[in-house]
Amino acid sequence: MKTIFNAIQLGHKPERYLSKGRMVHYPDQPERVRRLLVGVRKAQGVIHASKTFEEGFYSTAHNPRYVDFLKNGYEQWSRLDGAYKEMMPSIRPAPGPIEYCDHILGKAGWHLSDFSCPIVADTWAVVKASADTAITAAQAVASGDRAVYALCRPPGHHAQADRAAGFCYLNNAALAAAWLKKTHEKVAILDIDVHHGNGTQQIFYRRKDVFTVSIHGDPNDFYPFYQGYASQTGFGDGEGFNLNIPVPVKSGDAVWLAALEKALTAISDFAPTAIVLSLGLDAHEADPLEGGVVTTQGFAEMAVMISQLDLPTVIIQEGGYLTPYLGDNLASFLNGFQTSVA
Repeated sequence: MKTIFNAIQLGHKPERYLSKGRMVHYPDQPERVRRLLVGVRKAQGVIHASKTFEEGFYSTAHNPRYVDFLKNGYEQWSRLDGAYKEMMPSIRPAPGPIEYCDHILGKAGWHLSDFSCPIVADTWAVVKASADTAITAAQAVASGDRAVYALCRPPGHHAQADRAAGFCYLNNAALAAAWLKKTHEKVAILDIDVHHGNGTQQIFYRRKDVFTVSIHGDPNDFYPFYQGYASQTGFGDGEGFNLNIPVPVKSGDAVWLAALEKALTAISDFAPTAIVLSLGLDAHEADPLEGGVVTTQGFAEMAVMISQLDLPTVIIQEGGYLTPYLGDNLASFLNGFQTSVA
């Protein structure tokens, strides 16, 4: 399978993030990329470099002031007396009358919705490379390729129109869908990361031309907690065009495959002409974030089911963290997908 990759994504090396009240080691390490590349090679993928796109295209999914913050905020932060080398928020807006402000501490609180998205000196270059990787894959599919895998790091599905969250800065799946919309009237986004794709949901929640579907660990017990419930089905024109299928945390193959069957039926009813797949591998039984117990073979079985939609498909890498099985899980999925469509 054609794979899009940009080596700049090996940058971005935050040291820490806040988890359960403690500063801990940052799990989205560059080593993830190396192990995923091993998986690509095991699946006999052909790697192509990403292209560079104008930053204005990011406004199809994001507020321009947020893009400006990601691009220029660290420079403002670094001028603060006593500022640490990683930008993190120390205050956030509370409910009630609020307004956007000019001070970088206020901007950081506005745009960084949790403590998992520190910004360091090279964050913008890496985030842009990740987004451009996704858009390049979407461009290839829009131009006739049947399926393309985008090896994106950082991931993107938690990033909302105006906020970073969950190791995600720009929403790669949303940007890929925006590119596909140039040539496809109806596009579906299917998210099988163990965490709910809350950023993707938020971006498309009022739209009926992009059907968003997410299978994920029950947010009543798992990040992101506030979004991902079955009752969240869209708003206004988007009512009925957002489908959440939460499964119990620590669910295995049988539960995930049953949920996927439900998701694929709904996508078929929507009748898109192209699909974006947010591929998380963090539902695996060994993943350190401990949200699922899916097996390596389970990813192959999911891939076969998804491929049977027989639609042009952009596969966007989301989560999946450091285990000895990460490359094997990706190879299992890619092999399952391409064997089925061969």
